[in-house]
Amino acid sequence: MSILSKKAVLGSLGLVLVLSAAQSQARDDESMRPVSDVLEKYESKLNSDVALYFGKQSHPAVAKKLGEYPTNKKTNGFNKSDSEACEWVMLSALLSLQERAVREGGDAVVNIRSYYKKDEVSSETEYECHNGAFVAGVALIGEVVKLEK
Repeated sequence: MSILSKKAVLGSLGLVLVLSAAQSQARDDESMRPVSDVLEKYESKLNSDVALYFGKQSHPAVAKKLGEYPTNKKTNGFNKSDSEACEWVMLSALLSLQERAVREGGDAVVNIRSYYKKDEVSSETEYECHNGAFVAGVALIGEVVKLEK
């Protein structure tokens, strides 16, 4: 095979690999998933001292508002089902909100909404998850508060 033929074959192979990689990276499957699955499955990992309230869920009266904070988490989805990856990354996002509440002196996060690419989706029962070829992502925003006792 001549040098020109080898370059043409390698060039074509490179183009195929680049296109294949682009197609696999392009996956961005959006789904709404039950919050309860994560809360039940990972109850022991969550901070029981910081309450979580989703969407317009009722909660005790707020004594002090401490600010609204976003979190944007990703996880490796390799060798996980979409559901497993979403649950794992949702746990990470919830832990991040709870850690922020502790830092700010709060004991709850209220009005938690999905906030993927700053597009808010409010639900009392579901969260938005995005699955790509190798990564899953969940973004949330919520208000850190101190509840009345």
